Amino acid sequence: MIDVHCHILPGVDDGPETLDESLDMVREAINQGVIAAVATPHHKHTKYENVKQDIIKHVEELNNAIIRAGLEFTVLPGQEIRLYGELLSDLETGELLTINNTNKYLFIELPSNHVPRYTDRMLYQLQLDGFAPVIVHPERNSEFVENPSLLYQLVKKGAITQVTASSITGEFGKKINKFALSLLDTNQAHVIGSDSHNTTNRKNCLKQAYHVIEREFGSDSVYLLQENAVCLVDGQVIHREQPSRIKQKKFLGLFG
Repeated sequence: MIDVHCHILPGVDDGPETLDESLDMVREAINQGVIAAVATPHHKHTKYENVKQDIIKHVEELNNAIIRAGLEFTVLPGQEIRLYGELLSDLETGELLTINNTNKYLFIELPSNHVPRYTDRMLYQLQLDGFAPVIVHPERNSEFVENPSLLYQLVKKGAITQVTASSITGEFGKKINKFALSLLDTNQAHVIGSDSHNTTNRKNCLKQAYHVIEREFGSDSVYLLQENAVCLVDGQVIHREQPSRIKQKKFLGLFG
C-alpha cells in the first residue's frame, strides 16, 4: 500500500520536529501496511516555504536514515502547494514539485474556509500545460461542504481529488465524515492519503479507512483506490468514473 500524502520530513513544516519522530512515523506506516509514502511538505502555506530542490534533498536524507535504522520503507518526493497567484510562473522556474517528480500530478491545497475565485481558471491552465491538478482534502473545505456543486464542476472539468483517511474514519467529525463518504459514493474521490503529521493526534489510519470503504462500497472500490495511488506516484493515468452530483438531501442523511 502506498500513502500519497503525509508530512513525514523532520523540521520542515507542522509535521515531525526531529528525525526520531519521523522514524516513528515510518514504523507506524509500516504497521498500517504501507511500503512507501510521498512526503508532501507545505509550500506557500502561512510561514512554510519548501521548494523543489530542498524537498528532494530532505527526502534523500530521510531515506538514508531509514536504511540505517534497518527499516524497509521508501519516502518519495512531493509537495502540498497552497493555491497562489504566482503558481504557474513558479512552476516554470522549477520551484514547484510534482508528485514523485514525474512532471504529472500536482497537489493543490485550498484554504479551509473558502474556494478562491481564480481556482477554476488556475486548474484549467494547469491541465492545458500538461499537468494533472489534485485537490487535497476537499472534504475539509467548508465552502465545498456547503455547496458541493462547486467541487463537482471542478472534478467534471478534470480535477482529481485526494480524500484524507481520517476524514473517512470520522476523526474530523460527523459532517466531514459524511461529505467524504458522499464524494466516494459519487465518484468524486480518486485517491486516499493519510495526511499524517505525527503518531499522536494526526496519525496514519489508512488501513482503517480502507476497511470503512470496503464495508460501505465493496472491495472493488478499495482495489481501484489503491491502484490509483500506484498510478499517481508512477505518473500514469488513474482510473476515473463519471462523477455525479451529490444530492443535498442524500448527503445530509447518508449512512445515518
